[in-house]
Amino acid sequence: MKRLFAHPSLAIGLIATLIFLAIGVVSLVWTPFPIEQIDIPRRFLGPTPEHWLGTDNLGRDMLSLVMAGTWTSFLVAAVAVVIGMGVGVPLGLAAAAWGGPVEWLVLRLSDFIFAFPAVIVAILVTTLIGPGAPNAILAIGIFNIPVFARVARGGALSVATLDFVAAGRLAGLNNAMIAWRHLLPNIMSLLIVQGTIQMSLGILSEAGLSYIGLGTQPPETSLGLMLKDAQGLFLIHPLLTIIPGLAIVLIVIALNIAGDGLRDAIDPRLRQGNPNVLA
Repeated sequence: MKRLFAHPSLAIGLIATLIFLAIGVVSLVWTPFPIEQIDIPRRFLGPTPEHWLGTDNLGRDMLSLVMAGTWTSFLVAAVAVVIGMGVGVPLGLAAAAWGGPVEWLVLRLSDFIFAFPAVIVAILVTTLIGPGAPNAILAIGIFNIPVFARVARGGALSVATLDFVAAGRLAGLNNAMIAWRHLLPNIMSLLIVQGTIQMSLGILSEAGLSYIGLGTQPPETSLGLMLKDAQGLFLIHPLLTIIPGLAIVLIVIALNIAGDGLRDAIDPRLRQGNPNVLA
């Protein structure tokens, strides 16, 4: 907590992120109006006491849609990060602990996945099993695997040269135990920071996939799907595009600020007043 309040950017980013996350969680149990409620006579309304953010082209309440869309965006991004960490971190640790052919295989696998952007992976997945939020999660998660594998490998290699790791080897610990007991705990800060960054990228990726019709499908909603539905109505009712677009921007900025602040709070070389701060 002391570090949290010592870094205003971390506090601001975390508070803003938690506010958006709370809005999404609340949508699971309550929204001002059901997101599927259509009211054609009241479509294209501006902000009113009843509809704080107005209504869309079908008369649905925009605030309700944004609340539900925020939860979908967070859920897709979070699960994709879990997939990336769950597969990528063990691969990166294995590459650092065993080296040799294992490291070569992990690096080549990472290069192979990096050769196919998330959109291309999503197209391949949807061709096989159809579009939808689960497929967007799978596509983004696959793309996250090499990111976490390389971060874990790089961090583990720097830790592997320290004396306590050598002491563990002298004590008879095998590579798996070295990776579990010594390497993983000492790179968790790197993984947490990278996780926040991938969360923001995941939200952008989900919005992009939904915008081109490969992500969330009706009757569910997401911020990207709201942009897709409003793309031809900007001149008629600009708020339909501005509101979900602004929500995406604010969420991504909050996550990036939190990630930067978290990095500064965790990395001792970046703390103010440290004589070893890197230029």
